[in-house]
Amino acid sequence: MSASKSHSVLRQSVVRTAIISALIFAVAHAVLLLGITVPDKLYFDEVHYVPAARQMLLPVTPEPMLNPMHPPLAKEIIALSIRAFGDTPLGWRYPAALFGALSLVGVYLGALALFAAHGRAIAATLLAFFNQMLFVQSRIAMLDIFALAFSLFAIAAFIHGFRQQRPQLAFALAGLACGLSAACKWSGLFVLATCIGVLAAVSLMQGWRTRFADADSEDWYRPEQWPDFRLAHFIACFVLLPAAVYLAAFVPVYGFSLSALVEAQRRIFADNTTTAIAGHTYMSSWPSWPFLVRPVWYLFDKISDDRIAAIVFLGNPLILWPALLALAVALHDWIVARRRDAFLVLAFYLGPYLAWALLPRTLGFIYYYLPAATTASFVLVYALTREGAPRWLLWAFVTVGCAGFVAMLPVTAAAIGTSMATFNRLMLFPGWI
Repeated sequence: MSASKSHSVLRQSVVRTAIISALIFAVAHAVLLLGITVPDKLYFDEVHYVPAARQMLLPVTPEPMLNPMHPPLAKEIIALSIRAFGDTPLGWRYPAALFGALSLVGVYLGALALFAAHGRAIAATLLAFFNQMLFVQSRIAMLDIFALAFSLFAIAAFIHGFRQQRPQLAFALAGLACGLSAACKWSGLFVLATCIGVLAAVSLMQGWRTRFADADSEDWYRPEQWPDFRLAHFIACFVLLPAAVYLAAFVPVYGFSLSALVEAQRRIFADNTTTAIAGHTYMSSWPSWPFLVRPVWYLFDKISDDRIAAIVFLGNPLILWPALLALAVALHDWIVARRRDAFLVLAFYLGPYLAWALLPRTLGFIYYYLPAATTASFVLVYALTREGAPRWLLWAFVTVGCAGFVAMLPVTAAAIGTSMATFNRLMLFPGWI
């Protein structure tokens, strides 16, 4: 292929990707805004984050500072929305819908980098939307959806770079996005740690001069990988750049006071590692999250004798339970066939999930599973489109996932409301209530 023809094909691919990304964003943005102002009061953890955002709009930040146990970027974004749309339900929640739509674009770009096929990437995006978790978290003024969106763009950039001989630019974008994610919530560091872990594994294999006897282009590790990627590049991409953008998020709140900045990090660290936290009705431990054992009820309001407005953060069992089987398939293919795409989907599911096992913090909730549950869509698409799988299988599964999502809408969107009879039918297990 001539250079001009190759350039034309590349340009067409970029234009097509941009158009599909824009369509995903526009549709998701519109859907996520439907009924977002119901309820018209603060609910669940909005009572922590919205007052903290309001405080940031004051000319002088009073003491004590509200919600100092999380970094400020997501709260700063909510504050800007309140300034733009008013101190109303739309002002509180619009940024969540915005970043929910961006999260789905991140899923699409990540899946496209993984599978190099628009159809599979769109299927992964639909599965991420239908898994219920992203939908619920995109309609409440909490921090998790902001961290997720930046993390997904980091994953997409990293996977793109992983396939390149010169990954410096893509890895720099991944590091930048990781820093922004961590500036919303420290769980964003888990994706950064996963990127570093993948690089360390490849580097270690290269240091050992490892070679596979029957090597091919689809191996997760190749000795000649990234010949020009040096230690200085690693430090710039995954240490300096994330640190710079993370710390920049604190400047609007703390100024350039080094002591205030250090104290802010101490407070966040203390909260994320403490074991001295009282129990909570909806708390659950990390091993239970993939099995959807204990949901969190964000809202349960009685409207009339037989009508309720309810929002549950649970996850779609028709998507997330089969994802566990897909994980086993990917694990087999990585170990037996050394598949690169199997390695990457495992890394970005297990990294953000198993990191919770390392924390001494005793209080946990299933919404901490949101990043892994979202990247589970990559695992599912991988397993459903392996060599030999019928072409209709992936889209049949997407259809089943959609049916599960629709069935759960009465307890997912408060604006819809439901009856106690429907509620009782949907609650399959006593632990879900």
